Amino acid sequence: MPLRVNHNITALNTRRQLLINNRELSTRIERLSSGMRINRAADDAAGLSVSEGMRAELVGLKQAVRNAEHGTNLIQTAEGALNEVSAILIRMRELSVQASSSTLNNNNRTALNAEIVQMVAEIDRIASATSYNNITLLSGFGNTVSQDISVSTALASNTTGVINVSITGADAGTYRFIDTTATDNQITLGNGVATQTIDIGSALDSDGGTGGIVATGASIVANFDRLGIQLTLTGARNASSSVPASDGYRDGDLGTLILQVDAGVGGSFQIGPDNTASDRFEVSIADMSGSGTKLNLSSASVSTINSARSLMPTIDLAINAVAQQRGDLGAIQNRLGFTIRSLENSIENIQASESSIRDADIAEEVSAFTRAQILVQASTALLAQANAIPQNALTLLQ
Repeated sequence: MPLRVNHNITALNTRRQLLINNRELSTRIERLSSGMRINRAADDAAGLSVSEGMRAELVGLKQAVRNAEHGTNLIQTAEGALNEVSAILIRMRELSVQASSSTLNNNNRTALNAEIVQMVAEIDRIASATSYNNITLLSGFGNTVSQDISVSTALASNTTGVINVSITGADAGTYRFIDTTATDNQITLGNGVATQTIDIGSALDSDGGTGGIVATGASIVANFDRLGIQLTLTGARNASSSVPASDGYRDGDLGTLILQVDAGVGGSFQIGPDNTASDRFEVSIADMSGSGTKLNLSSASVSTINSARSLMPTIDLAINAVAQQRGDLGAIQNRLGFTIRSLENSIENIQASESSIRDADIAEEVSAFTRAQILVQASTALLAQANAIPQNALTLLQ
């Protein structure tokens, strides 16, 4: 190798290696101090893009868990209030049974009727006062089915066999049945936007070739899951303490009747990170006030022996309605519990994936840091030696 003094190539090469080692040492120090393998896009552009998407999803999932927990609290608030309503109705039934006996005179019944009036007023007060975050829950929460049979004509249960309608996520609007053929065992329901046809033939009994019927005293559920509507169809039965009288459902009875779903306040829980139907959970709570159409206690009276006796089946229907609503709320609460556990499982696994991309492996980084530190020290020492090489030219000048 020629001996030159203007350019020390050995020193330049050693300096270049020193700069490389210094950059490597700086990177390792940065990763060890932050705990992250990717601190900027230059560290891993593709990994950064993937992990940022995962971080956004994780934030949404964690908030969805909190939303589901808040939804559970809302449901518990409503169900706790309905527990007291149920206790009031049971007391009202006790009073109606007491007033139905001839051992009491009308003056006694007047005293009992005063308590009945106060209890109906208390049910109304509970319904209007039960709220969560200033949202009233028992005066109609979320979309609800109109109980007015002049509007929801399919609810004329003595002719259609429909004794209950429950909704989960059904949009507000008018739903029309197509059930005009008495031998196809199918029911079609639609609101002009979405339509669903279900076959209930397996649940119907034969009626001599004129179409299927629901067995006397039995009930079946027609589930329009894509619309979020469930019908309970009953067979022929007399009026009882729990259900209205009905001549039962026969294939074709619903014809072109209408079911009206009224828009309500609230009722939608965001339990997922995205703007899709599967990331939302729709909840509805009917109007549970005493004077509402569901409980129908506005004319409750035990002032006479006949009114006391006629009040008993009315209260039985109200007790059944409250129990059914509480059962629905309990089912919703359990569903939210499963939702929370599913979301937490997703969070755990997505967080593990994001960590494998973004987080630094400390053992690996410490080893690389030690290596870079040794190379920097060696490069520094050798640069000093390389800078001394041109001085050999002085020997030739002596």
